[in-house]
Amino acid sequence: MSETFTKSMARNIYLGGSVFFFLLFLALTFDTNSALPDRDNRGAITPQVALGKKVWEENDCIGCHTLLGEGAYFAPELGNVYERRGPDFIKAWIAAMPTKAEGRRQMPNFHLTEEELDALVAFFKYSGEIKTARNWPPNIEG
Repeated sequence: MSETFTKSMARNIYLGGSVFFFLLFLALTFDTNSALPDRDNRGAITPQVALGKKVWEENDCIGCHTLLGEGAYFAPELGNVYERRGPDFIKAWIAAMPTKAEGRRQMPNFHLTEEELDALVAFFKYSGEIKTARNWPPNIEG
């Protein structure tokens, strides 16, 4: 190999690397697009689920909780709360907050209507049915 690094060598490295990473990008895009339909549950989005997501966002629930691993780690993961506790428990728990139990973190009372509670439960049910790539959450207790 010569001791000098020429412009043509630099150009060949640049072009070769660009082509390689562009082809890699296309391959990964194709792989993702072929895997997503198997995990898709977009047909399950109803107006009630959409309202539940709106309630989730307006009350900044992700500021304390995680949902499928995203969010804050102050309070429990809620990706499988519907499966773990069921709709009646979820609604009663939210309505009973704060419990004023000594030594426990407290969730504020958001004064949600029955319609908002039902929508939030529908959103949790929808979230729990998403087929994640890594089967999140990793255990039943979130």
